[in-house]
Amino acid sequence: MDEKTEELRDIFMDVAEEGSVTESQEASRGSLTDTDEASVAERLGAVVSRMRERYAFETELDDETLVTVVRRFYDGSDDAAVADELGVDESAVVEARLDLHLVREADTEAPFDLAAFRRRVADADPTTAELAETFDIDESWAAHYRRVVGAQDAARRVSHRFQSEFEDVLTDAGLSTQHAASVREDGLDEATEDIDSLDSDADVSM
Repeated sequence: MDEKTEELRDIFMDVAEEGSVTESQEASRGSLTDTDEASVAERLGAVVSRMRERYAFETELDDETLVTVVRRFYDGSDDAAVADELGVDESAVVEARLDLHLVREADTEAPFDLAAFRRRVADADPTTAELAETFDIDESWAAHYRRVVGAQDAARRVSHRFQSEFEDVLTDAGLSTQHAASVREDGLDEATEDIDSLDSDADVSM
């Protein structure tokens, strides 16, 4: 092998090695190993378990399934897609989300004053039928919005701790939580506006 050929070979080997490293890095970026995946599931499951101990969950889904609900919520999947994946009704996914304090922006898009609804629930503890009559909605929607404001209030009372823990686990694993973080911020803003409205309407006379 002459000097020219040897020089070309060395250049080729250097380039090939760099390409292999780059391909390896690109393949690993944004992916989880089996060990990482198990760790994420275990950590999310621990948060779900603590929530179940603290709150009276209405969902009939088990903790492993609830972990999937959390994962899909944070990756931006809608409730219908999650329901298809799990083989359950969409209403079961919504119920599970609200147990987990995971509120979507669409959950708070009510055709009435949600602050007044929240105030009514807090002050009078009305029946679902009474709420439906007061706000001129079906009882099923009255029950839904009651669950939504309940989930928001429960999350706020613990400073959205459990949502933050979910996001910490996924962030540590290199998974994006931007979608749901923005949803949480929107929901927090709306809940704060409701609280401000309640405060401004409160009777402060002595």
